[in-house]
Amino acid sequence: MRAIWNDTVIAESDDTVVVEGNHYFPISSLKEGAFTETPTTSVCPWKGTANYYTVTVDGQENKDAAWYYVEPKDAAKEIKDRVAFWKGVTVSE
Repeated sequence: MRAIWNDTVIAESDDTVVVEGNHYFPISSLKEGAFTETPTTSVCPWKGTANYYTVTVDGQENKDAAWYYVEPKDAAKEIKDRVAFWKGVTVSE
């Protein structure tokens, strides 16, 4: 699977986990230098608290376009150390 934004592959892996239709990529598959942590959080009742990254490619920023769970709840433990995308990031094979 590949995550693409601004015509650039920002993550690529054969080992994604699909939860609620979102592919969660291993953190190790992220393009180095393209991700910056933000203070944004949100809460999912069964996964826990999500944190966000802003994606930057060629000087263009996509604020909070990636999310991850630092300490997911037990029901979502398979997404620990993984990142998912939205806000115009295309995920495909």
